[in-house]
Amino acid sequence: MASHPNPRTLFSILLVIISGATISESSRVFTIINDCKETVWPGMIPGESFGGGGFPLKPGQSIVLNAPVGWSGRIWGRTGCSFDQSGKGSCQTGSCGDTLKCGSGGKTPATLAEFTLAALDFYDVSLVDGFNLPVVISPISSNGSSCSVAGCDSDLRDQCPSELALKVGGKTVGCRSACDVFNTDEYCCRGVYGNPSTCKPTFYSKKFKEACPTSYSYAYDDPTSIFTCTGADYVITFCSNRKQPVCTYHNGKLICNGSHNLMSLAHKWWIMGLLSFTLIHLYFAS
Repeated sequence: MASHPNPRTLFSILLVIISGATISESSRVFTIINDCKETVWPGMIPGESFGGGGFPLKPGQSIVLNAPVGWSGRIWGRTGCSFDQSGKGSCQTGSCGDTLKCGSGGKTPATLAEFTLAALDFYDVSLVDGFNLPVVISPISSNGSSCSVAGCDSDLRDQCPSELALKVGGKTVGCRSACDVFNTDEYCCRGVYGNPSTCKPTFYSKKFKEACPTSYSYAYDDPTSIFTCTGADYVITFCSNRKQPVCTYHNGKLICNGSHNLMSLAHKWWIMGLLSFTLIHLYFAS
């Protein structure tokens, strides 16, 4: 049976179509999707191009944002959050202080999607600061080049060593890094271990790498963890499968990574896409 893009992804793509937004060649389209069974509060730094650095996404929701070339930063998901109408609150994982809109990095443990956008983009998913959610980065290149999917689609909370587990109410909500827990030079790749020749994989980083082979498991885990792409847009999905087909809408063209006959699907979901756009527009207008 042929695979098809998740209809939720089509909602996000249609937001751009309906709104008539023009995507500049000097920007990248970032589509952020929540495929988790729980609400996720994405955080971003720097966040000026991303709704101020934070917002909620309920299960099945998604949003389309633009990142300028030259942007270098990180995106992560916060879980178990509660914010009041002024945007003040707290999260069980990934908290960036007591605010909805992040001006600083997330508290460990947090799975990070990291980007440096230039003529050649660099991107990766890092577990160096621990794990709180599965995250996948799916590049979609408008020039036809093939770029690798990065990320972790395993849920390390289910297999986290007990000494690394972050628990709330008896439930494991995150898996801390060995550096965070034990704070030694060996685990943190510092001091005499502060270079690639002396900082080697440990028992714990190997566990992370085994579960997430295309993610950073420790500081010098470069060869199998950092990826490059030219002229691509990016779909960042929480709780997704790395093989899940995804799409984006770039300069008037619908572009996907591994699907066919998408436009018929797009027409089918047009009304739902309009509803999604309206809800997100009302959120940012409020």
